[in-house]
Amino acid sequence: MQKVKSSRKGKITKDIDLHDNVSASINGQVLLIKGPKGEVNREIKQRNISIKIDNKKIVIESKSGKKEDKKTIGTLAAHIKNMVRGSMQNHVYILKICSGHFPMNVSVSNNKLAVKNFLGEKVPRVLELKEGADVKVEGDIIHVTSISKEIAGQVSADIEQLTRRPGYDTRIFQDGCYIISKDGKELK
Repeated sequence: MQKVKSSRKGKITKDIDLHDNVSASINGQVLLIKGPKGEVNREIKQRNISIKIDNKKIVIESKSGKKEDKKTIGTLAAHIKNMVRGSMQNHVYILKICSGHFPMNVSVSNNKLAVKNFLGEKVPRVLELKEGADVKVEGDIIHVTSISKEIAGQVSADIEQLTRRPGYDTRIFQDGCYIISKDGKELK
């Protein structure tokens, strides 16, 4: 991994190295990365930025030397690194089920997550899970795994929002599902 290089003419380039068991291809504006865990694609629509594949490297470059293009190249590089990492090993988010007042039951079936008896509610709260996310409930822990970091993060946030109770004091009513680990980073 190299830093962003810029020349006197204003050309900015950034290289991203691919691992041996990861391959990349570009079809129009869609970047496709294949690895042992699966494949991830992303549509890249940037005016002044082009992406090429050289041997085992993805090269992002801009003809102009604007600061805005340098920032965009850094963002694209971060997204591509997440895609490469996801194709090699899944992104995992972990949520904890907290039920202090009423025993809450969380289950996954038919691509839907159901939360029953949340704060004594008679009607279960149901969430339609996004395609590409694998959700497993083990005791009071929910594991969300996906090849795409965006899908794993969004499903985790949707689960957290499903049990949100606005207007209640969170110091007293701590019932709900809360993210405790974002892709290996522990939250405090």
